[in-house]
Amino acid sequence: MARVRRRSAAAGRTPLDWRVSAVAAVAGMLAVVVTWWMGPGLFGSPVERAEEVVPATVTKPASCSEPHPEEMVHFEHGGEERNGTLSGCGHRQDEQVRIAVPVDAGEGIVEVRLAATTPGFNDPRRPVGLALLAVSCLAGAVYAYLVVRGPRRRPALI
Repeated sequence: MARVRRRSAAAGRTPLDWRVSAVAAVAGMLAVVVTWWMGPGLFGSPVERAEEVVPATVTKPASCSEPHPEEMVHFEHGGEERNGTLSGCGHRQDEQVRIAVPVDAGEGIVEVRLAATTPGFNDPRRPVGLALLAVSCLAGAVYAYLVVRGPRRRPALI
């Protein structure tokens, strides 16, 4: 009986191996992880706000059971005494906290944030960008599979 050879071996190509797909999949996952690690600035940089970190005293604490609690703080900014609202809760009366104050703060009550926090991103650029990157990595893996597999030939019915 004649020995049956694989089509890919007969054509001089290496047979499709699981390692080919694994390399493409690992490369795609690595690209997504590196992109996630690089941070929010990759798919659209946030508007940088110039802020100054100053110590402040909580003058009117807020209970954490309230929806959207805001505390009143007293601080010195630009050589003058100022008051501001701090979106947060759980601090005690006269507790010292470090806050970030916008450099171009106008007159009146200033909206401040805790210095140890970072404002979040509400725009959809980051999740959409990561999803598109993942889809492109998947498409690259499928393309690599198709290139290695080669064209499909149907047997002749003669």
